Amino acid sequence: MSTVASHEIRRAGPRFGAEVTGVDLKAGVDERTAEELRRAFLEHKVLVFRDQHLTPAQQVEAVRVFAEPFDHPTAVKDPAHALVYPYDVRSTGKASTWHIGGLWRRPVFAIESLTYDVVPELGGHTLWADLQAAYDDLSEPFRTLLESVAAVYDANARNYAQGSKRTSVAETVEHPVVLAHPETGRKGLFLSTSALRLTGVTPAEGKVLLEHLLRHASSPDYTIRFGWHPGDFVLWDNRATWHYAVDDYGDGARAYRKVIGVEPVRRPAA
Repeated sequence: MSTVASHEIRRAGPRFGAEVTGVDLKAGVDERTAEELRRAFLEHKVLVFRDQHLTPAQQVEAVRVFAEPFDHPTAVKDPAHALVYPYDVRSTGKASTWHIGGLWRRPVFAIESLTYDVVPELGGHTLWADLQAAYDDLSEPFRTLLESVAAVYDANARNYAQGSKRTSVAETVEHPVVLAHPETGRKGLFLSTSALRLTGVTPAEGKVLLEHLLRHASSPDYTIRFGWHPGDFVLWDNRATWHYAVDDYGDGARAYRKVIGVEPVRRPAA
C-alpha cells in the first residue's frame, strides 16, 4: 500500500491492479492528485474507485484526468451525454470473452472505464489479465519470433457495436502481437480472441501460435478479479491488459455506463 496526497492506493494483486480510496471523483481532483493517479494507473493498469456514483458528465471528467474521452462512431449514446455509452446486458448481450477494446482502429483505445448502475446480487465479476507479465514469461527465442508477427482483425466498427448483427468481414486491420506501451515502453502481448489470423507465419503455424498465445495470456497466473456494487467506477489500460466479464449470474440484471479514452492528455513527469 502506498499513500499519495490525501488518498491511498491499495494493491489488489501481486502483479497489477489497485483500489484507490480517499478520492471523491464527483468533486474533481487537483493537478497534484491527478499526476499521482496517472502514475499509479501506468503502474497498476487497473484502478478501482468504490462508491463514486458518478453522473454521466462526472464519469467523462474522471476519464479526462487520464486521457481524452472518445466519441465512438457506432456506440449507442446516453441521452444525458454523447461521450457515455450505456449497456444493459438483458438487451445488449454479454462480453464473456477475453478481449481488447477498439481493435477496429489504430491505435486502439488507450483506456476503457465503467460505472456500475445495477449489478447481480451474486456473481457478475470482471477479470483482467496482465499481458505484459504474460509476455515477460515467454522464452527469449519465442519473444523474438513474435516481434515479426501481427494479428488481423475486422476493421468495421459497426460489427463491434452493441446489439449489432455482424456482417461478413470486408476490411481488416493489423496490430502487432507484441506492443511496446506508448507511454512506458514496456513490451507486452497484444491480442484478442477476435483475431482472424496471424501474419508473418504460415496459416498452420499461425493457428498453433494463436491458440497457444490466447491460452497462455488467459492463465490464472496473470489475472485479477473484481466484484462490483452500484456506484463503483473502474478504468483500465487497454494497451497492457485484456478483460473478461464473467457470465455466472444467469438472467440477472447488470447495467453499466462506458466511457472510452484515447491518446493521454499529458505524460507523467520522468
